[in-house]
Amino acid sequence: MTMLIRTLLASIFIVGSVCAQTTLSDKPITLVQGFGTGGNSDTIARIIAPGLSRELGQPVVVEAKTGAGGNIASAAVAKSVPDGNTLILMTGGHAVSAALYNQLSFNPLDDFDWISLVTQFPFAVSVSEDSKFKSLADVIKAAKAMPDAISYTSVGIGSTQHLSGELFASMAGVKMMHVPYKGGAGPLQDVLGGRVDVMFDSITVTKTQIESGKLRALGVTSLKSYKLLPGISPVADTIPGYEVTSWTGVAAPKGINPEVLKRIHTALLKVLSDPEVIAKLENTGGLVTPSTSSLRMKQYVAAQIAKWKKVVALANIQKQ
Repeated sequence: MTMLIRTLLASIFIVGSVCAQTTLSDKPITLVQGFGTGGNSDTIARIIAPGLSRELGQPVVVEAKTGAGGNIASAAVAKSVPDGNTLILMTGGHAVSAALYNQLSFNPLDDFDWISLVTQFPFAVSVSEDSKFKSLADVIKAAKAMPDAISYTSVGIGSTQHLSGELFASMAGVKMMHVPYKGGAGPLQDVLGGRVDVMFDSITVTKTQIESGKLRALGVTSLKSYKLLPGISPVADTIPGYEVTSWTGVAAPKGINPEVLKRIHTALLKVLSDPEVIAKLENTGGLVTPSTSSLRMKQYVAAQIAKWKKVVALANIQKQ
């Protein structure tokens, strides 16, 4: 009899535990992002957090876990309990890291349950207002005439900006000089000052300078013209097939209950349909592009990882 009671109690405990995992707990949800306070990632997280809080009926707190190009945040979330109370705002750099690093403390694709993309945005290829280059054709012509003489900036070796420049040079059949910086405002300042010729950087960084005329945008890296930078032709008009699109999106630790995942996905899609939220997100330079399902987002991230792995191999960049 005692054994039977113990068995029944154990069964009740197991069923109760499973049921508890099918709903969010009452504690606040932490939305982790991997970059500094006030940056683009932090801004986007803070734009969507209030709506998520409203839709899910509990507080959503944005937390920065900075360092290693977002990898510290990714590692922390990958190791978190998959109960739906820890989420992460990923960026396009996540796919670049997956292509660049031989060993990460997490699997960049399979250690996460993917929820939805939030925004996508191209880069702009820009020069200073005083540059002699008036078009991408001018840059390519000069680079062919003077291999390794035409310079371009990035925020660091292996960054999306670096790989964008390498992809450009490779597809154009030229050699350019890469000038890496350790993040910060250095790349923009040195292009504005004419000390470096060209910059590949996200619209979120360059839009204000382009609109003020201090930077001249020679092209956008989307396959078609970009509505937030009207009048700027795609790089693909000069180099067919060239495309670089970065992104932000929300994910959770692997193993979250499917019902909880569905609830968060539904809530996020509702937030991303709010005209006020859309306007705020577009002000960061990105277009709102929600994923219709978790699988769609996972497929998108997998394709981004595969693309950047090819670029790393093509450019003969040493993996770290």
